[in-house]
Amino acid sequence: STKQKVMTTRRLISFHFISYSIACLINQSFIMSEGYDPRRSKVSDDKMEAWRSAQITGDLTEVPGIGPAAVKKLKEADEGADQITNTYQLFGKFLMLKGPGHDDEIQVEPVEHTQKFWQWLANRGISSHRSAIVRCVAEKSATFFNGIYDANDYEDDEDE
Repeated sequence: STKQKVMTTRRLISFHFISYSIACLINQSFIMSEGYDPRRSKVSDDKMEAWRSAQITGDLTEVPGIGPAAVKKLKEADEGADQITNTYQLFGKFLMLKGPGHDDEIQVEPVEHTQKFWQWLANRGISSHRSAIVRCVAEKSATFFNGIYDANDYEDDEDE
């Protein structure tokens, strides 16, 4: 009957919604365990404060966490547009990853944004100090783009 078909359809919609919600939670859990986490950053509070207030010179090694090996990996690319040779370009790449968002959104939220940057660094072969680099670029960006990053988004219930 029509009533049974409607009930079956509603159950299927509910099932798919619940399945999707669970998948999103699992994915978010995986991202947080495998991706960017500011608690993995070994940058001291004093060094971070100095970095946030310092003037950018363009030298990639000025970013805490970036050393000669990371500079080499950032410069390696098949195409010139993908080469990162200075700090300004690194910030540019970080800002490019801010969008587009999902569906009709023009940008992604800060947690997803930092995850995308973390993954981009991983794809470039940068494995050492990746969370420190993400945190430093994100926090420095937050000094001139208010709201682009908020460390409080990563607080655990246990921290409260």
